[in-house]
Amino acid sequence: MLHLVPVSISTYIIRNGAKQMVLYPQVEYLHRPQWQAKMNHAIVEQTRQLMIEQYGNMPTTVDEMLGYYEIKNNQRQVLSLTQTNYTYHSHAANGMSYLKSLTFDMLKERICTLKDLFIPNSDYIARISALIHEQIKRRNIPLINPFTVIKPDQDFYIADKTLVVYFQLFDITPHYFGFPIFPISVYDLADIIDENGPLGRLAENN
Repeated sequence: MLHLVPVSISTYIIRNGAKQMVLYPQVEYLHRPQWQAKMNHAIVEQTRQLMIEQYGNMPTTVDEMLGYYEIKNNQRQVLSLTQTNYTYHSHAANGMSYLKSLTFDMLKERICTLKDLFIPNSDYIARISALIHEQIKRRNIPLINPFTVIKPDQDFYIADKTLVVYFQLFDITPHYFGFPIFPISVYDLADIIDENGPLGRLAENN
């Protein structure tokens, strides 16, 4: 069946000297050239923006840069991936990492924002924020900034039957904690997800 066929992915590399290497994915053999080009352009642009963020983050020279990606979901016509860029600048106390993601609805041929996953006018912000508050308390997550609510376009990715909401380093937690990542089961959001969208398709049992 078509919805069970995963997307073909190839790895490309950007090198700048011996200690700067960025790996990024590209979709291939899709037989929908315009949509494939749009997806690949979005991935390349995100790769580029992460590098620009790192090069411009500090006035010192970049000693080391490592960029890599992970495919988080590639089933039921939902492709979701993350891209991470770690960079160390000369004389810095620590390196800095950024994490970004992209989720593609292969059926509707669109790049999804968080609101696209839910029924129009549903209060997904309040629902997700409440679940994050519960996790912060249950997991004893240390905070440097109080968490109130997520942004309407909060960073996220999809991993099987899980919506994963995340924050950048220093957004709400200290550096040593790493990226604050909050997995939320699709079944905890079942009454507000778009049944015809990525989460709805992944929640199906067949």
